[in-house]
Amino acid sequence: MGNILLDPSWLEHLSEEFSKPYMESLRSFLQGQKASGKVIYPRSSEYFAAMDATPFSKVKVVILGQDPYHNPGQAHGLSFSVNKKVSPPPTLLNIFKEVSNDLSLPNQLVHGCLDHWANQGVLLMNSVLTVERYRAGSHQGKGWEIFTDRVVESLSSKKEHCVFLLWGAYAQKKGRFIDETKHCVLKTSHPSPLSAYKGFIGCKHFSRCNDYLSSCEKSPIDWAIV
Repeated sequence: MGNILLDPSWLEHLSEEFSKPYMESLRSFLQGQKASGKVIYPRSSEYFAAMDATPFSKVKVVILGQDPYHNPGQAHGLSFSVNKKVSPPPTLLNIFKEVSNDLSLPNQLVHGCLDHWANQGVLLMNSVLTVERYRAGSHQGKGWEIFTDRVVESLSSKKEHCVFLLWGAYAQKKGRFIDETKHCVLKTSHPSPLSAYKGFIGCKHFSRCNDYLSSCEKSPIDWAIV
């Protein structure tokens, strides 16, 4: 799967996954896609970028996406995020609108890269970590969901007082792996233009997240995009 630079704190909990049959099958699928000339996003060195950016030991918040952006230049391994030189997609604009309204931040999005969040302990992980160019959902059901289930399960069982932001039905399926007696789980509609006004806009998840972290004597997240 390319040049995987997975932080040792994740390997401690997930190393066995890479030798399991589903992962071997996933690896073969991705190799076959590339051999047939298919373009896959993000690039292989960024498949695990979310986990590289936010080591297991530092995770305080988890934001689960569905699968990577499928247009050229957008996906770089962090859910909902795009590289700084790429125009923010509508879903990300809705996220920032809610951040700005919730926390009274200036409603001016200079770029759409969420590295600043990841570096503070926000795991920005998609349920499916790859996608074929221009084909949303094309790598669903190939094995990634099993791996990311294990990620969520490990965080739930081995850590305490994390906040899980589950936006939309797809992300909320991961909720079954979360011990809600140990963690804060916040659910609402997906921030895409099709569903943002069915609950996401006005949900105040960002202030609620910070209130919970503060109540657990953890430093809150600076949700500004800088």
